Amino acid sequence: MNRKYRKTVIAGNWKMNQTASGIKPFMEELKAELPQTKSCDIVLCTPAVMIPAMIRGGKECKVAAGGQDVSKYEKGAYTGEVSADQLADIGAKYCIVGHSERRQYHHEDDMLVNAKAKALLEKGIIPIICVGESLEQREMDLTIEYITYQVKAALYGISAQQLRHCIIAYEPIWAIGTGKTATAQQAQEVCEAIRIVIRKMYGARPARAVSILYGGSMNAKNAAELLAQPDIDGGLIGGASLKPADFAQIVKATTQ
Repeated sequence: MNRKYRKTVIAGNWKMNQTASGIKPFMEELKAELPQTKSCDIVLCTPAVMIPAMIRGGKECKVAAGGQDVSKYEKGAYTGEVSADQLADIGAKYCIVGHSERRQYHHEDDMLVNAKAKALLEKGIIPIICVGESLEQREMDLTIEYITYQVKAALYGISAQQLRHCIIAYEPIWAIGTGKTATAQQAQEVCEAIRIVIRKMYGARPARAVSILYGGSMNAKNAAELLAQPDIDGGLIGGASLKPADFAQIVKATTQ
């Protein structure tokens, strides 16, 4: 982490778990576990129907609410979709785009991820833009080349001013929900490469201001080591974000 230039962010992704009625007791337990001094921005990304409950429940813990996906369309006949305007209207401050599960199960490509990020920025919502390689790509030594392409595609047409309101999350696909985790050195190598790509696109100052999160099975045990890396500015947390004590422990790791 480098707090001199950029924010530390711990964002939880609840995926399709929990319910709106379960948020209040979750927050009560989380509040008891969190450190007294706020050392990072805390976000919990939920299904859109739960965002209002997250906003109400998260006030005392100073937890911001985020969505997990958004439509690239502003409005229209797109049954089941949720627009950036609708997310903004109910109070979402962040939204994940390009998560590996959206790419895999819904066949989202990089151009769609780019369009979704732009839609969010237009409505004042911070996109958490996910990039990451498969195990096959890593074994073929294509990690940096593939990540470079993903970053360039995701940020295409986004201005330096807009970049200030973007977060990049590196989530190696092979380490999501598998129990496998990239070593701190492997994670740092890719996060550093992401910053280098951004530096080439926008210059040194914008690049050093972008928060880059690690999203591959960060948990209470490995968070401190991962967050000690100079180019890892936080985490995009999956399963551990559903457990108040574990999530709080990750937040505490940002104080070290």
